[in-house]
Amino acid sequence: MHKKSQRHFSIEDEKGLERIVFFSDAVFAIAITLLALEIRLPDIAGLGSAELLKELLSIWPKYLSFMVSFLVIGNFWLIHHRQFRYIERYDTRLIFINLFVLMAIAFIPFPTVVISENGNRTATIFYAMTMCVVGLLLTLLWLHASSRHHLVSPDLDSAIVRRSILRNLSVPAVFLLSIAVAYIDPDFAKYSWTLIAPAVFLVK
Repeated sequence: MHKKSQRHFSIEDEKGLERIVFFSDAVFAIAITLLALEIRLPDIAGLGSAELLKELLSIWPKYLSFMVSFLVIGNFWLIHHRQFRYIERYDTRLIFINLFVLMAIAFIPFPTVVISENGNRTATIFYAMTMCVVGLLLTLLWLHASSRHHLVSPDLDSAIVRRSILRNLSVPAVFLLSIAVAYIDPDFAKYSWTLIAPAVFLVK
């Protein structure tokens, strides 16, 4: 009877985790889709070819902010995906932390619009702070799941746990650095976001 009960809970955990992952993937996908929907031109009806080209080129900050946000959300999705490869069980606290992660992800299109239309210090810091929050929430999720192997396999290598923590923190660390740089030069702060790629891949 006890073995049946254990098997029953194992199946329920698996189904519950699948629902959490499917719902999370949907939110990530919607957030990325909304980024593209925010790229808009002013009224372009009746414009000639040269005028239309000029208008399309004039909104290059929108293209740039879309690309940056797309890649950052994609990186957050990759972190989330890797974490749930190791998470075998869930509890109420994990669900709530994951909901806060998804809320922050769903919010990203708004600071993306802000920074595409206002490239000043305030917009840069606002954008960077949003990304910091997402990265820290993902780190909190992993810390909760991996602490004392609470929701992961008891046999999970502690080196994997440490690398995951460092990988999670690398993204908010870059954005925190950019906030300080933004007080000197907002444009240079934006360029510093390119450090995300090497920071993530250096943590193997």
